[in-house]
Amino acid sequence: MYWYHAKNLIVEYLRQQLYPLLFIQLKNFSMIEILLNYWWVVLIVVCLVLYKYILRFLFGMIIVPEDRIGLVTKKFVLFGADKSLPDGRIIATKGEAGFQAKALAPGLYFGMWFWQYDVTMELFMIIPEGKIGLVMSKDGAPIPTGNILGQSVDCDNFQDAEKFLNNGGQRGRQRAYITTGSYRINTLLFQVSITDMIRIQESKVGIITTLDGQPIEAGQIAGKLVEGHNNFQDFDLFLQNGGNRGLQPQVILAGSYNLNPWAVQVEEIPMTEISIGFVGVVISFIGTEGRDLTGSDFKHGNIVNKGDKGVWIEPLGPGKYPINTYIMKVELVPTTNLVLNWASARSEAHNLDKNLSTITVRSKDGFPFNLDVAQIIHVPTTEAPKVIARFGNMVNLVSQVLEPTIGNYFRNSAQDSDVIAFLSTRKERQESAKEHIKKVLDEYNVNAVDTLIGDIVPPDSLMKTLTDRKIAEEQKVTYETEKKAQETRQGMEKETAIADMQKEIVKAQQGVEIAERIANATVKKSEGDAASVKLAVSAEATATKMRAEAESEAIKVKASAQAEQISLTGAAEAGRILAVGKSTAEAYELAVKALGGENFTRYKITEELSKGNVKLIPDILIGGNGNGGNAIDGLLGLKLMEMIDPNKKELKEKNTDNKPPLRAKN
Repeated sequence: MYWYHAKNLIVEYLRQQLYPLLFIQLKNFSMIEILLNYWWVVLIVVCLVLYKYILRFLFGMIIVPEDRIGLVTKKFVLFGADKSLPDGRIIATKGEAGFQAKALAPGLYFGMWFWQYDVTMELFMIIPEGKIGLVMSKDGAPIPTGNILGQSVDCDNFQDAEKFLNNGGQRGRQRAYITTGSYRINTLLFQVSITDMIRIQESKVGIITTLDGQPIEAGQIAGKLVEGHNNFQDFDLFLQNGGNRGLQPQVILAGSYNLNPWAVQVEEIPMTEISIGFVGVVISFIGTEGRDLTGSDFKHGNIVNKGDKGVWIEPLGPGKYPINTYIMKVELVPTTNLVLNWASARSEAHNLDKNLSTITVRSKDGFPFNLDVAQIIHVPTTEAPKVIARFGNMVNLVSQVLEPTIGNYFRNSAQDSDVIAFLSTRKERQESAKEHIKKVLDEYNVNAVDTLIGDIVPPDSLMKTLTDRKIAEEQKVTYETEKKAQETRQGMEKETAIADMQKEIVKAQQGVEIAERIANATVKKSEGDAASVKLAVSAEATATKMRAEAESEAIKVKASAQAEQISLTGAAEAGRILAVGKSTAEAYELAVKALGGENFTRYKITEELSKGNVKLIPDILIGGNGNGGNAIDGLLGLKLMEMIDPNKKELKEKNTDNKPPLRAKN
């Protein structure tokens, strides 16, 4: 190394000092004169150019640059060592002829004569970031039978080939590897392949399969669980702890790993995700034969503790789990209410009912018809392992239990009744189906929440008959309703007419009272007038008393006679009016008692109508109740006819104008 720097300094000095001199002298001297005069310069230049060969020839000196390694091949042996390599060896460790295990590190070496040694310069082995170097040895002890990789030995990361061979290193692919960095690798012994590190992405899991180790135990599909090997990165420790070749129960999670692909193969798969509303029942294919925890009553499979082979009694809740799907299986079981539709055109998002269709049944009277059914079920979390142990998955539960149970129930139920009865008792049959299916599903550790009957589609011919019958019934109801409406309307018109006539009756009663009051007033007035006349006559008599006694007496007698006359006249008139009023009232009272209140009212109405020149006998006579012909019913009927046909009213008015009125007889 020091000679290399000195040589560079000498060459630089000669270039600066001799080059101008030689350039000037070349113009004036021939080539021979230059060589004779400057032979020493030529000698120095030749030595500088061929210094390696000269030093190698004179001293056997080799200079190994700082970024290289010298690989030595020994051509022959002079003395002091075996001349040939042992059988099966290609690398010499004891000075034998051939490829030498000991390489030359950067530096200056002597005695490496060119006629005995051949030295090749090789660059350092550089492993980039994110890579590893896989090493294969061309020499060493044979790998034991059953193994495919050479054991790891202390050899300074394969930089000391001699130590590798002396420590029992084996030929072939090596378990150990080299990581990122620069290495002085003897490529005469080792061949290095650069490969990527193993990277596991987020939400992924790495499934490990080892290529070396002890055979897997009989009856198992994966090796036993081995700890302490740093996620298979220390493969030697994995083997020392009794690791098996083949599928491993342990997985690796997201991250970067220095894994030897000659020893470990990794398959990246997504994590097992259990959504909200589900639980995951774990079925383990490896582990010890666990004790069944269900007892003698449950005979459909083994439910064991976590870690044993079989169905685990503890299901997994919602979340993500690094499950090795080659040794475990997770069956998702919905724990929310699950709706299953027996309908050809409808299916839920879970697709458990995608193979279910509308149920076709046949009635007692031989009619086939279709009905849609919806069943709501619920699987409790604690019962989910039993359901999976019994059926294997939820699809089998639907196909093996629910589909035949519900289908056969409704087929049997339909054969006990005709179509009409089935339609009319739909609610009762739905309740009966709910109870029956609940009892059946309880035996399979499933809760039946509800059973719902959807559309019922009878045959078209029967539907037409039912439709016609229903239309006829509705028409009958319509006619009855219209009839009642007309009867109600007639009664309303009758009551309206009676109410209108009641005003006349009240008016007559008020007239009677008014007459009585007028008579009383007249009597009072006559008495007052008599008193007034009497007072006036007395005053006049007093005034004229002084003129004549005789005349006064005569006038007094006359006045008395006149006053008595007036008093009697007023009393008689008042008595007459009072007698007329009382007789009229008594006559009304007797008439009411004799005829009845309603007949008397009708009588008075008739009397008043006759006074108004109203035609009592109409052109169209509408009878009453058939018991002698009620006049008021006739009048109400005539009024109704006028409202129905206004032309009748006009005709009546015309007849009234042309013909004399017919008065009623009292």
